Amino acid sequence: MKKSELRRLVVEYKEIKIKLSKSNNGKLIDKLKLIEHRYYHETGRTLKLDLEKIT
Repeated sequence: MKKSELRRLVVEYKEIKIKLSKSNNGKLIDKLKLIEHRYYHETGRTLKLDLEKIT
């Protein structure tokens, strides 16, 4: 996976997190888990920890 694709995953993750805070939707939770799994599979690191390092 290219760096640009990883960045797109991170942006999509952040957008879904914002939507999830407004409404508690089961589909959004599943999508978040899928993105976290793909990120971990590609990088070997967890998305949550990487986002904490950035902010």
